[in-house]
Amino acid sequence: MNIRFKVIEKKDILQIVSLLQQLNTTTPLPLLKQRVLEMVTYKNYECIGTFDNDKLIGVCGLWYSMRHYVGKSVEPDHVIINDKYRGKNIGKKLFTWIENHTKSKGCEAMELNTYTGNRKSHKFYYNEGFEIYGFHFVKITRDDKTFY
Repeated sequence: MNIRFKVIEKKDILQIVSLLQQLNTTTPLPLLKQRVLEMVTYKNYECIGTFDNDKLIGVCGLWYSMRHYVGKSVEPDHVIINDKYRGKNIGKKLFTWIENHTKSKGCEAMELNTYTGNRKSHKFYYNEGFEIYGFHFVKITRDDKTFY
């Protein structure tokens, strides 16, 4: 295994879709692609790829913002490591890389959301020093009121 992390260039962003589908099983593929293509147009977003040699095995989006309660922060989002690579400390190495990468950009804090049913991620984030400070609420305002 030759694991490395790097920012995925905008022109290559659609390579993350197959991994996103492992986590997000309800969003139709054309809509998922459309959303990903729009996300990379935002100045406060970048996507980190985890590679084994040249094979993409993990992704993590990073959303940057200024928060009145913690200063400049980053929100790791859609964190996914391919099932075949889990349990090999790759997630830990990814978060160490992210912390160093975002601190070099002036970030003072990391905050994230995780699905309530994803108990393995809860344990992982606790072990990485994250604490629960609140709840994340979602209200779907589309007419169909469906989450996708």
